[in-house]
Amino acid sequence: MTARLVAGDMQVDAVVLDIDGVVVDVGDSYRRAIVESIERLYGETIEKGDIQPFKDAGGFNNDWELTHAAALYVLASAEGLGLSIAEFTDRIAERGGGLDAAEAVVRDELTLNQCEDVFEAWDTDQLRDVFQMLYLGADLYREIEGREPRIATEGFIHDEPVIVSEETLAALDADYDVGVVTGRPAAEADIAMDRAGLDVPDADRFTMDDWEQGKPHPHALVTLAEQFGAERVAFAGDTLDDVKTAVNADAEDDERVYYGIGVLTGGLTGEDGRRKFSEVGASAVVDSVNDLSDILEPR
Repeated sequence: MTARLVAGDMQVDAVVLDIDGVVVDVGDSYRRAIVESIERLYGETIEKGDIQPFKDAGGFNNDWELTHAAALYVLASAEGLGLSIAEFTDRIAERGGGLDAAEAVVRDELTLNQCEDVFEAWDTDQLRDVFQMLYLGADLYREIEGREPRIATEGFIHDEPVIVSEETLAALDADYDVGVVTGRPAAEADIAMDRAGLDVPDADRFTMDDWEQGKPHPHALVTLAEQFGAERVAFAGDTLDDVKTAVNADAEDDERVYYGIGVLTGGLTGEDGRRKFSEVGASAVVDSVNDLSDILEPR
């Protein structure tokens, strides 16, 4: 068995899936877009491996905001910021995670004049736009963003191998209500779900467009549990914020039980990934979404 249990086999009524790093592999799409967007605008960038510490710091379920924070680090470093990526993201985590925390760390570490130079150069609108041109490619950019692209690419979105198997999806559909909670915009969620053959009605999914707070806020997960009439819900995701979403839902909703399941096909891998998932309250950790049947049982 590839799954390593923390709390024993789980009987559940509903299974909710994250998309990135669970249903599809985004290492050469979203994560590549983060790195290359910064490099195109500023000539310097972070390594792809540096993305995971931002994810672990929390509050970066939105990859546009992670791109903004990483670009801020690059610009601040050029102005004299003396922190490594690990130190910078640790400081972000200490402040609660997310982009606001990243800005606060930079303001703490640099002089007023240095901050003025950094924030004058920091163009989040351009970063987002370049990210979308690289990720979507010219045709989808025109369709989704409604503008003419300045970069002619096929789009990294086409480099997203499907992780979840047809057999897994069929087994989940047969035994459970299935939902989706993702940080993707709805249009991009549609593309990934269609490619994977994941057929979930719009009413049974939450995307970036559907709720303001984002993960790890429990609203989306609790709402889906209520809609399904489920008493026990498993949420499988590849980030610490995914597991924290289930933990927060379990703390907020006294009428139901929520299990957060860490999946090791995203940025967290190996024994270190298992440890980090366990530390934030994961009920189980699996090598892949295709191992869910090893630990879940229908009620």
